[in-house]
Amino acid sequence: MENQTFVFEKKNYMMLIGGIVLMVIGYILMSGGGSDDPNVFNPEIFSFSRIILAPIFILAGLLIEVFAIMVKGK
Repeated sequence: MENQTFVFEKKNYMMLIGGIVLMVIGYILMSGGGSDDPNVFNPEIFSFSRIILAPIFILAGLLIEVFAIMVKGK
């Protein structure tokens, strides 16, 4: 059999998975907070976790993804 070579090393794949996990956490934090009744305003949509924390998680995940792709192996 031929020796198969991967594009990235194990640490690159682990960083890619970590970045995806961070982005998923960010999207989960951003979800919800709506109102069942469209005539009632729910101020929960402007909470700290939706406005500040979730975008930080998503941007950190994207930065880790870019870094994981750019890092060279041995």
